Amino acid sequence: MAAMESFFSHLKAEALYPYDIRTVDEAQRRIEEFIRFYNEERIQLELNKLTPLEYRRQLAA
Repeated sequence: MAAMESFFSHLKAEALYPYDIRTVDEAQRRIEEFIRFYNEERIQLELNKLTPLEYRRQLAA
């Protein structure tokens, strides 16, 4: 549960609050972009400085 709370905290702080979002479509686009960024580009210290995608690939190899 703490992992999800942490994710939503980052989502709000990095992808929503800094912007003046006026439509549901814009909010949805920002959320989708953040999820892609979070999984594919954002380095996680808990994952040995890998992105979640890199970490999963490493486990599957």
